[in-house]
This record gives sequence, C-alpha cells and structure tokens, in this order.
Amino acid sequence: MAKLDIFSDPICPWCYIGKAYLDRALEAHPDHPFEIAWHPFQLNPDMPADGMDRRAYLEGKFGGKDGAVQAYMPVLQQAKDAGLEIDFEGIERTPNTLDAHRLIHWAGIEGRQTAAVSALFRAYFKEGRDIGDHDVLADIADRIELDASVIHRLLASEADREEIANRDAAAREMGLTSVPTFIVAGRHAVPGAQPPDLWKKVIEEIKSGALDEDG
Repeated sequence: MAKLDIFSDPICPWCYIGKAYLDRALEAHPDHPFEIAWHPFQLNPDMPADGMDRRAYLEGKFGGKDGAVQAYMPVLQQAKDAGLEIDFEGIERTPNTLDAHRLIHWAGIEGRQTAAVSALFRAYFKEGRDIGDHDVLADIADRIELDASVIHRLLASEADREEIANRDAAAREMGLTSVPTFIVAGRHAVPGAQPPDLWKKVIEEIKSGALDEDG
C-alpha cells in the first residue's frame, strides 16, 4: 500500500473537483494501492466562528459581484467536466470549517473519514447547508453512521479544537499555500485538482515500483 495524504477544506470547490477526479480513477482501478488520509487546511482560518454571509464574503474577496462571477466561471466548467453539480446560488453562508475538520477527524477514528469528506462536500455544494452549524454536522454524522448525539456533545466541547488548529498551522509551516494538495508515498506532492489520467499514471508507477517511498 502507498499512503495518499490529502490536504483539503470542505468549502474548497477545487478540493471537491479534485476528489471527484481521484474517485473516478480509483473506481477504474479497484486494486489501487492507496491508503487515503485526509488532513485539515482551512481556506479562511480567521473566519468568524459563526461564518459570514457568502455574498458579502465573495464580493469582499473578489472586489465585487462581477469579480466573483469571473472567478467562479472556470470552477463551474471544471465541476461539469468532473460530473459534479455545484449550486453556488444555494449557498447562503461561508462557514468557519474548524468544526467540520473536527468531524472528519472523529470519522477517521471510526474508519469513516472519506465518507465524512464526501458528505460534507455534498451538504455544502449541492444542498447549500451551513456546515459550520453543529446541528447540520450532527446530521451529517448520522448520515455516515456515526452517533449523532456523541458528535453533538463533542462539538459543544473543546475536544480536538487545538489539535486541528495545530495541524492546520503545521501544514502552512510545511509550505502548503493552497488546496487540494496530495502527498503520494510520503514525499511526492501533487498540487491541485488533477485529472483521472494523471492518477492512472501514478497508480501504474506505484505498482511497477517506479514511484515509492524511496524513489
């Protein structure tokens, strides 16, 4: 097996697209060698705890509505190419994602980490849900067969908040500036939403021994 470490944020559309491309490659190669682990990286680590109005956030970030529309046009095209539908109009709030990353962490303990990531992407990009809200996160936990009441109690506590924040900071100190970033076999960085053909090549190289932890 080869470790595939993925640095991602549940509100990052390129992460959603990158996962869809990776999923397509893995489905085509069910004997793939990857052992996948998801790691926290907040696009907006300084976002207020309760998030903010998405329109105000986008217009502030991109210098007005026209700038936001221009910035997201290539995202929509790439999403379509990846077979995804993103309902940007349905997203009312941009959340702080620290608690969503806590959920991913706890799901990992139960072997449900990728399921949590998938459910968070779906909730945010397709259903327009506020994935910073504890009730929403508990409902997502229930969807992936975690105990929603336990997750709700954990979210109400300080459990693992510092750990997630420290892991986010460590990723930045390591030199990560954007997501998604994939680390193959502990040493080969693959940045951005890469097409299935690239993942096919990586899988073939790992299987042949051309790409390993010593190579």
